[in-house]
Parts: sequence; C-alpha cells; structure tokens
Amino acid sequence: KTAAKAHERNVQAKSQIKTLRKKFVSAVGASDEAAKKAAYSDFCSVLDKAAKHGIIPKNTAIRRKARAGAMLRKGAAEA
Repeated sequence: KTAAKAHERNVQAKSQIKTLRKKFVSAVGASDEAAKKAAYSDFCSVLDKAAKHGIIPKNTAIRRKARAGAMLRKGAAEA
C-alpha cells in the first residue's frame, strides 16, 4: 500500500519533469526571452525537488540542469 503510493508519486514527478522539459525546449525555439527564462526556472525547480525527495539522483538533476543551461545559452547566442 505505501509502496504503491510512493510509486504513484514518483511516476507523477517524473512525468512533470518530462512535461516541463518539453515546454522548455519549445520555449528555447521561440523568441520570447522572458518565456525562456521562466521555462528554465520551472524546469530546474522541478528537477531540484525531485532530487531532494530521492526520485532522481542528485547528479542526474545537475546534469540535466547543465544541459538545459547550455541549450539556453546556445539559443541566446544564435539570436
């Protein structure tokens, strides 16, 4: 019973990570600078929370944030 609840919570959190990553990637493709920063902030926040609760490993969160940041910088450089 407890394991099932934890599993459900973990699945929801991972789904939210994927959703926010998709939103971030589409925002990077757009030209609105404020939307890019907001999407990046939301994505990093959800990664940090997932890592804090043990849903994903800490280094995985760090790696994904670094890659997102690089994507953000690359998009800014191209614009």
